[in-house]
Amino acid sequence: MKTSPRTTLQDLPHANDELMSIAEVAALVRVPVATVRYWRHLGTGPLCFRVGRSVRYWRIEVVHWLNEQSRHPQTGN
Repeated sequence: MKTSPRTTLQDLPHANDELMSIAEVAALVRVPVATVRYWRHLGTGPLCFRVGRSVRYWRIEVVHWLNEQSRHPQTGN
């Protein structure tokens, strides 16, 4: 009989991370909620996922996304 390995906290990269709502992400980034929704629609915002009907973000993913934005700023018109 084959047994499956137990999942440990080290196997879960977000075990100690915080879940954030769209409103919390918008507040952190200081943009309107509609902007975060638009980024999600375009696929250009921070990584997100659904929990039931709610969209959630891992805080570390939002911070990582912000860091990447600051490293590669878009030029203005």
